[in-house]
Amino acid sequence: MTAPSCPVETRLYENGRAIAEDFPAEQVPDMLARHPEAVLWLDLYRPSPADLTVVAEEFHLHPLAVEDATQDHERPKLDRYPDHLFLNVYAVDVSTKPEEPPFGKTEISAFVTGRALITVRKAPSDTAKFIERWDADAKLNAAGGVGFLLHGLLDEVVDGHVAAAEELDVAMDGVEDALLEEGGAPREVRMHGLRLRKTVAALRRAVEPMPELVAQAMRPELALVDEHLAPYFRDVEDHSRHANDQVEHLRERIESLLQADLAEQGNVLNDITRKLAAWAAVIAVPTALTGYFGQNLPYPGFAKTWGYVQSLVLIAVSAGGLYWYLRRRHWL
Repeated sequence: MTAPSCPVETRLYENGRAIAEDFPAEQVPDMLARHPEAVLWLDLYRPSPADLTVVAEEFHLHPLAVEDATQDHERPKLDRYPDHLFLNVYAVDVSTKPEEPPFGKTEISAFVTGRALITVRKAPSDTAKFIERWDADAKLNAAGGVGFLLHGLLDEVVDGHVAAAEELDVAMDGVEDALLEEGGAPREVRMHGLRLRKTVAALRRAVEPMPELVAQAMRPELALVDEHLAPYFRDVEDHSRHANDQVEHLRERIESLLQADLAEQGNVLNDITRKLAAWAAVIAVPTALTGYFGQNLPYPGFAKTWGYVQSLVLIAVSAGGLYWYLRRRHWL
């Protein structure tokens, strides 16, 4: 096997423990031959088509699966091929702080063969959490083979989905308090709510297909999940359904909050319009009467310079006071 040009991580498991790690990729065939009971994890970070071609030749990977692994933004899925499975999932990371990007995701493609889990990462991510999960579940490895490695990968990804949904739920509590205040929320709060809605929509695209994907991996005809691993895969499936339910709840919740805020803004606008109409009616009556009788009476300072200055000051103070009042009430 020719060494790929991309960054590579390797790890070999046998009887519940890692017996080798970080060995060169060209040693993979020899390591598998020397340890016939071992299973391999091979990680490729942003491999070129040539790198995937080398791996495909060694593990007999289907060309369509290799093509999907080279494409970005593939949907989450699990495809079955004669000699292996191909799956595509997204590890996610969310932030509710305005100064940070609201949503980040790492697309992970994986080939599941009889003795190897080959992952293809298309964005920076921390693989240490997968290794920690596999090492913590060493007893599963002793009986699970490659299914054990797949379980650790899916479990870590789904746990990230659940954590992201919970973080968004907490952030939405603060937005809800502000949006439901009397008079409607300030613009920055509404914009924060819209950012949360966009984040929930992006998270939904990564989370929604996962229950079906995990259920497909458990099908008996695949012979990937034995009776020992089945309860653990069902637990992952349950967590994925829980994450999906949470995301659907968040989507409905933020939509309801934004609609409620919009209705409150409409109520405030109607109230302001009614008040302005009432004041206009009050002012219109004396204006109409004085206009009808043509009243133009001398006032203090009439035909005097100081009277002219006095009228200008009165106009400026009255207009300024009215502007200040309307700004204070957020009508301007």
